[in-house]
Amino acid sequence: MQLYLPVAAPLPQSVPLYGASVPAGFPSPADDYRDSTLDLNRYLIRDAASSFMVRSMADAGIHHGDLLVVDRGLPPLHGHIVLAAIDGAFTVKRLHRRDGRVALLAENAAYAPLELGGEQELCIWGVVTACVKRFT
Repeated sequence: MQLYLPVAAPLPQSVPLYGASVPAGFPSPADDYRDSTLDLNRYLIRDAASSFMVRSMADAGIHHGDLLVVDRGLPPLHGHIVLAAIDGAFTVKRLHRRDGRVALLAENAAYAPLELGGEQELCIWGVVTACVKRFT
């Protein structure tokens, strides 16, 4: 698993943001006008001091090689996708809490849920807040 720390104070890097949704068919020429700009650092990272990025997991809209933005400042709640360490081994799973018990669920049906308890040590490093994909 690769961990990436964001730049401490990134310079704003804005890209054009167009307001119209992109259809699967032919776009309208009237939609050629830019509404504003978007700084991806501000859009993806809530708190740079408590955030980092990691590559991992498949399914849940996450594919091999995608970058995940992980925020250590958010409380991990039931249903959140989290970066966790179980006995020191990192994994990205969906957090499941029920009747005082904790489990980590894989989005990939080929993997069984990890029911935690007993001697296992669980450390939740943060909540996955975004997924960044590259197509080329």
